[in-house]
Amino acid sequence: DMIIREVNENKKQFISLLLLADEQENMIDCYLEKGTMYVLEDGNVKAECVVTDEGNGILEIKNIAVDPENQGMGYGKTLIDFIASQYADEYSILQVGTGDSTLTIPFYEKCGFTEDGIRKNYYENPQENAILMSKNL
Repeated sequence: DMIIREVNENKKQFISLLLLADEQENMIDCYLEKGTMYVLEDGNVKAECVVTDEGNGILEIKNIAVDPENQGMGYGKTLIDFIASQYADEYSILQVGTGDSTLTIPFYEKCGFTEDGIRKNYYENPQENAILMSKNL
């Protein structure tokens, strides 16, 4: 049976999944403790997501990753749908910053996000600007 559960301690046990989405471990450390982490299990852990409160009714997805062998099976979308319904009463917008990738943007669009523009220096690397996408809750 598929379950989604919140992880409150030892979040670094999922570092291999976290690093799929964000290869800088020092950046992960910056949001991992203050963020709320969820893992999706279907037999074993298939996906994880970390969200943070950005103020003004905005919830941000800081990290979302699906185990490579299980990508394209709907786990990422299931996790986003869960978060959207879990936080709909508390927040008005779910946002995510993503690289300009032909893989990630269609995925977020399928999950109901639309592009909000470009946020400069969202990543530490000034060469990389993030496409900001959001979804109304």
